[in-house]
Amino acid sequence: MTAKERREAIVTHLKGEKSPISATALAGLLGVSRQVIVGDVALLRAGGEQIVSTSRGYIMSTNEGMVRQVVCQHSAGNTRQELYAMVDCGCTVLDVTVEHPVYGEITATLQLACRYDVDEFMEKMRLSEAHPLSLLTEGIHAHRLSLPDEGSFERVCRALRDIGMLVED
Repeated sequence: MTAKERREAIVTHLKGEKSPISATALAGLLGVSRQVIVGDVALLRAGGEQIVSTSRGYIMSTNEGMVRQVVCQHSAGNTRQELYAMVDCGCTVLDVTVEHPVYGEITATLQLACRYDVDEFMEKMRLSEAHPLSLLTEGIHAHRLSLPDEGSFERVCRALRDIGMLVED
């Protein structure tokens, strides 16, 4: 298989999946090293492919629905509750952003669409002993959400407000 054919295969695999695929899994499917896949993905992105890297692997970016942002504040121990509240209202949590006093805006891709995704994310944080970015900003952070309609956004805001996590003007 040529490098061009391998990159086409990567795009085909990513487009055929709704869940992220790790570089290791792609490497196994295509019979190359993980590092080759990482390089191929970098070249594909440079060529305009909308490939997003998440904590669980690569996924093709989807621009379905509407995108809105919410600002939240809570302790690290309430992260799962916050994420459940959002995905239970039918949205995908695209990312999290904090405003750091030295580094400026720091954003991490999440791509969490259901409780299973949230549970996997939380387990990965636990196993790696990682902490939420919001610890850098006294719990204040923003999430971009992909939603099917305005009603979903209103439900997310109400759910976050009900559990005391939504920051409002």
